[in-house]
Order: sequence, then C-alpha cells, then structure tokens
Amino acid sequence: MATTPSNKMLPKPHLPPNLPSLVATAFSRSVATKTVNFYPTSVTLLTINSIPFQLRYSPSLASKPKPPSVTTPKLFFNPFASPTQEMLITPFGTSPPSHNLVLNKFAVVPEHFILSTSAFKPQTHLLEADDLAAAYACIDAYARHNKELFVFFNSGDHSGASQPHRHLQLLPVENMKEGLEGGWDVLAKGLTDPNTRGKLPFEVFARDIKGLGGDGEELRRVYLELYNQACEAVLGVAEDIKHEGEAQISYNLAMTNNTMAVVPRLTEGGVVKDKDGQEVGNLALNGTVLAGTALVRSEMEWNALREDPDQVNQVLGRIGVPNRAKM
Repeated sequence: MATTPSNKMLPKPHLPPNLPSLVATAFSRSVATKTVNFYPTSVTLLTINSIPFQLRYSPSLASKPKPPSVTTPKLFFNPFASPTQEMLITPFGTSPPSHNLVLNKFAVVPEHFILSTSAFKPQTHLLEADDLAAAYACIDAYARHNKELFVFFNSGDHSGASQPHRHLQLLPVENMKEGLEGGWDVLAKGLTDPNTRGKLPFEVFARDIKGLGGDGEELRRVYLELYNQACEAVLGVAEDIKHEGEAQISYNLAMTNNTMAVVPRLTEGGVVKDKDGQEVGNLALNGTVLAGTALVRSEMEWNALREDPDQVNQVLGRIGVPNRAKM
C-alpha cells in the first residue's frame, strides 16, 4: 500500500545544543539523590549467526515493580503525565512544548532517557510526524558532539511495552558498550544490508534515513512504508492497513543516525532451560533486540544462556515472523 507524503512542513524541534551534557548532569544528580534507580550489570558477548549479540545480567532489576497489563491504563501511575523537576531533563518541540525529555526511572544503561508526549497519547497508536522529528532531533544533537544515540519504540502486547503513555526510549551508544572490550556495535546500523538481515531468524524491515535531514513528514513516510511491510508479513495482506490510530500489530521500531527499522512481533520472548533441560526462566525482549542486546535478571538464566547461546537464537526465532531468507 503506497503512502503519500503530506504537503505540510513541520517546524523542526529545537533542543539545547548541550543535550548530551544536560542528560549526563541530570542522570548523575538523580542517581546521587536516589531519584533514579541505576542497576549495574555484568555483560558478555555471544555470537548469534555470526552477529555479535550483547547479553547483560542485572540481579538487582528483579526487584523492579512489574506493572499491570498496558491495556489497563487506569491502573497505572503515569510518570510522564507531570514529570517532576528531578526527572525532567527539558521540554521541547513547538509552542506549547509537544514533548518532554525525562530520565528513565529504572536504568541499566547510564543516561538512559525517554522522549514522551506532553499530552497523553496512546503507546499503541501509530507514531506521528512530530514524534519521529523529535526523536531524530535528539539523535542529531548527540551527533553534533560526535556521539551516537540508539532510539527504540515498543508498541503492542508482544513488544515489551510497559507504559500506556506514548514514549520512545533513547540510549547513548557509548554507554551501551560499557564493560565490553570491543567487537559489538548497534545491530540496527547494519540492517539496510540484506546480508545482515538474512542472518536474523526473524523478519525485519529497514531503510536508510540519512538523507532526510530529520524532516518529520519524510520520516513518517518511511515509517509507514516499513509498518506496511511489517503488517503484510503478519496479516498476509497489504490492503486495509490503517495509518492513523491503533496499530494493527505489535512491533518494535529502532532509529539511528542512518537507519530506521521495524520488526513485527508475535511473542515477547521464550523459555530458557538449563543443561539438564529444566526451565529456569523466560527471556523477554523489547526494542533493544534491534540493537543486538538482551537482558536477564536471574543467575540461572545468565548461566544457561552463556553455556548454550543457541537458546538466544531459538527465542529470536519465536518473537517474530520467521525470516524467509532462512527458510
């Protein structure tokens, strides 16, 4: 289903030029005052179909409160409705501000922060042009300081989403590499290469966005093309795919300076077993799977996956549509 670019031009969102240091200062202050819970991790590198895949273990994260289903928003405390001064990095966008940058309350990667809409908008609805323009403005603000950001979005019951208020998550790539000696980089950066996509056990759709200059309408045009492909992979049809309101599938989106990628999701994860075949946990994956990362909270899962990395590959094969290139 073809998409038609809009003729309207969105004003580009303005961000403080010192955004990386602004985020770093806010994070350090909030960790010191225990406003943000920072969970140190152990990390190892697995090789999945010749792709370096990062596995992190955070036992402290097991104590993080587990929210109810995202389909029952009234049961939620909404941290994005009126962010406190301790959590707020900066509001930005058009006037009045359309978005807020806030710290992630439960951080595994240092300086993990969040782009949320100022007014409540559903996480399960399709992203709008100003959401994508705002996310890319953050990426560009980091790039101006020779730094990289990985942006991801979880939407739907099988995506790893945990809050009903629309938000994208942002991770400084330099901090994602903490504890690693080398050999790993963000997976999404290479997903425009068919050879890289062909190594994955699930279907993923990607496009180069470098030449779009952060234009929100153009970014949304690409997003909808990728979303169409993802819907067709899940639903088997290309017609009647809606471009407004509720998304018709669960999916993750990732953005880097050069690439946008969408992976349709069918499940959140899969069972992990020890060497004796006993179930020891469940590996759950969100949009960071498009960075080439996974996180576990128990030592038994950590040990089982390091001893048998093929289990990660098996879970990856279950979370989405099987890759036709591998069939």
